[in-house]
Amino acid sequence: MTRNGGQMVVSCLEALGARRAFGVPGESYLAVLDALHDSEIAFVNCRHEGGAAFMAAAHGKLTGQPGICMVTRGPGATNAAIGVHTAAQDSAPMLLLVGQIGTDMREREAFQELNYRAVFGTMAKWVTEIDEIARIPELLSRAWTVATSGRPGPVVIVLPENMLMETTDAAPIAGPIRVHPPEPAAQALSDARALLSGAQRPLILLGGAPWERAASAALQQFAEASGIPVISSFRYQDQYDNLSPTFCGDAGVGMAAGVKSLLREADVILALGTRFGENMTDGYSLLQVPQPAQKIIHVHVSDAEIGKVYRPEIGVHACPQRFSLALGAGLQGPWKDWLETARAAYLDVIDKAPQQPGPVDMVAVTAHLRERLKDADLVLTNGAGNFTVWSSRFFRFRPGMRLLAPQSGSMGYGLPAAVAAKLERPQSTVICFAGDGDVQMTMMELATARQAGAAIIVIVVNNGTYGTIRAHQEREFPARVSATDLLNPDFAAIATACGMHGERVSSTEQFADAFERALAAPHGALLELTVSKEALTPYRTLTQIRERS
Repeated sequence: MTRNGGQMVVSCLEALGARRAFGVPGESYLAVLDALHDSEIAFVNCRHEGGAAFMAAAHGKLTGQPGICMVTRGPGATNAAIGVHTAAQDSAPMLLLVGQIGTDMREREAFQELNYRAVFGTMAKWVTEIDEIARIPELLSRAWTVATSGRPGPVVIVLPENMLMETTDAAPIAGPIRVHPPEPAAQALSDARALLSGAQRPLILLGGAPWERAASAALQQFAEASGIPVISSFRYQDQYDNLSPTFCGDAGVGMAAGVKSLLREADVILALGTRFGENMTDGYSLLQVPQPAQKIIHVHVSDAEIGKVYRPEIGVHACPQRFSLALGAGLQGPWKDWLETARAAYLDVIDKAPQQPGPVDMVAVTAHLRERLKDADLVLTNGAGNFTVWSSRFFRFRPGMRLLAPQSGSMGYGLPAAVAAKLERPQSTVICFAGDGDVQMTMMELATARQAGAAIIVIVVNNGTYGTIRAHQEREFPARVSATDLLNPDFAAIATACGMHGERVSSTEQFADAFERALAAPHGALLELTVSKEALTPYRTLTQIRERS
């Protein structure tokens, strides 16, 4: 069978297992768009390439399979760069396919010409440009494997438009290759158990997503049998049952004092699938670089992560999930008080939060949502800002629930991520928490949600300011407000204009009924919550931040 390059690309993606692609159409890859016309791969027609790339990154984080993003050259590709960076820091598999100028125009600064190896070289795991149509099967297969193996991440594939119009009788690939992750050596397991057994204050640190349910359950069984506290790295608290008496919080932005103490005072840390980033180490202050006082057992599927920042006592190049499944019986040690103190501190963060000043009290709102959704098939998403504390730290994630939130701190991620999640898990309740500044980064994707049939719920925490920056501003330059106030549109009206249910919630008492209407809305909903600027954090008002400074 003779195919053109566009048909070959789509045939290979079908064989690899792609079910949908997110993108904005462009003339540089018309042959691919034409091939999608007769394909089972659904094309989600987005409003901005940044939103499309966020959707692909979120799909990769949710499923462990590459999210597919398709964009045109030049502006389309650079708009999508934010999603590539997000996928890289999230270790999320993603393929960005970029239409390109014809090969006969290179090095002339042709219309929208870019050197994509230079543009994406520091963001992606691999960047390739396919000049010969017969090599499409080879290079797409390699791209899929690179994106999903080792530490997962984004791959950029550049497709010259003249190559896409050429024809070949070469066969597409038959399917993805099977790559078995590295198993832990028996000696590594024995050494790790021995080091943990001799600890006075052991700690388990969990990272990466998605974990298989069986592996997470095995780790929980080991931790509970041993009485060892478990914390997650930044924005991975959904990978462990938060109702377990061993779960003690997350190590991330705005880290709770109890979690800081655990990391600082632990003598042995079993780190599973995490990379030791700035946010989870409080700016690399909780563990000394490069030789920490804490003895670290670092288990990671990528050997490049072991010893990258901290020198471990034991480095284990293995799949963290396979390691957890092989951990064996629980250990015994003098850790009872250590665990109980840590668990109590975690619960206090949620249970003892004071009432928030202003029209809508987010402590009460999230308490209602925790109870209302405790048994739900739930996906929460968010972008970046102080408001994210409500969707992450103030929820208790149970097995099967997911949190999609960017390790890169990308504003605007939450709404596109919710669209991707709802398309992948249509039976789930998918809720995006967004700040008023955050949501305006990708608000146009409300129209994408409506067109694609993604009935998401967006909760906009509207306090009329870039809250995170305002908090830093008050700490460093008290009472000198500069460039952080926002004059916002009518968010509920915009949602209504997009064909969704839109509603403004002006008091705490209105929220419960409004949320039921949002759940019942057939095309999705947006609830705009009127929140005071004073309520910048759960425990300190804006005035208190300023006065303390």
